[in-house]
Amino acid sequence: MKPETKALPLAKLDNADELAARMGAELLRKRLELQAQHEARLTYQGEGIFKLERIRHVSIDQLAERMLKLSRLWQRAHRNIFDIHLVEQTWQLPQLPPAFDGFRLLQLSDLHLDIHPGLAPAIGRAVANCPHDAMVITGDYRKTTNTDHEPSMALMPHILQASAAPCYGVLGNHDFIQKVDRLEHYGMHMLMNESTALERSGQKLWLAGVDDPHFYQTHDFAAARRGIPANGCAVLLCHSPEPHAEAASYGFALMLSGHTHGGQICLPGGRHLVSSCKSLPRRFIRGRWHSGGMQGYTSPGTGCSGVAARLNCPPEITLHVLRTERNL
Repeated sequence: MKPETKALPLAKLDNADELAARMGAELLRKRLELQAQHEARLTYQGEGIFKLERIRHVSIDQLAERMLKLSRLWQRAHRNIFDIHLVEQTWQLPQLPPAFDGFRLLQLSDLHLDIHPGLAPAIGRAVANCPHDAMVITGDYRKTTNTDHEPSMALMPHILQASAAPCYGVLGNHDFIQKVDRLEHYGMHMLMNESTALERSGQKLWLAGVDDPHFYQTHDFAAARRGIPANGCAVLLCHSPEPHAEAASYGFALMLSGHTHGGQICLPGGRHLVSSCKSLPRRFIRGRWHSGGMQGYTSPGTGCSGVAARLNCPPEITLHVLRTERNL
């Protein structure tokens, strides 16, 4: 029996039944309702200083750009968005099957491709120059949270065609669920509170992915973990690191996230000025961290959001090299 979807708002989704079966009918309904409210400017996503977006004539993005230009930092900060760094991280995963020792997982996050037409080709070049076995994208494909997603989707082939490896992804708080069909048409495997197995020499490494936990809060770790053996080694894709403690309770070995941009506009030394997650401890804003028995990484982002600028926080693609205990 198919999940009940008759009451879903925005029922123009051609694949509503399929998405309901994949991520859960109630969570799909919740997401679509929030999308409709957000698009109608009935709800807002900002926290902390970003609550100013609720005042319609105030644009945080324009204020940030104006301040950078007044301080004469704009040219340097704008050039920085194209200076994409390759950062390598090595992880010891106790339950990693020997066949996956040395497996290279390339993470991109927070692309926001439509912020500048030159960004997608620059990311594509960085991807093409980095050998990897699989690629993952941890959400946020467009610049703003409720405008037309077509410009960002039209730019995705620059990145996906730069890699010959399989690509997996999740949605972020900037993403409407209508993107799933388009991204999968391009060959991505989107994980909507789901998991999938990568196989080598008869052994399996599991990838799990959940829907956005920040604004939509339509993530379901239990559903994403379902089907993964108790002793299976599982890497979790989750747009924001905010629900790290809950994720750790489900036994994931490694959690890969983004969302924070590492602050994007930072003081010298990389200390962020503002955060999109006001309740998140500083150690989760960028880089490596632990939560319970789970390891984690928060990408500072591959693109940039709001304003086409980065300062003391370079954009990044991250090569995660997985190792067994014996070969670290």
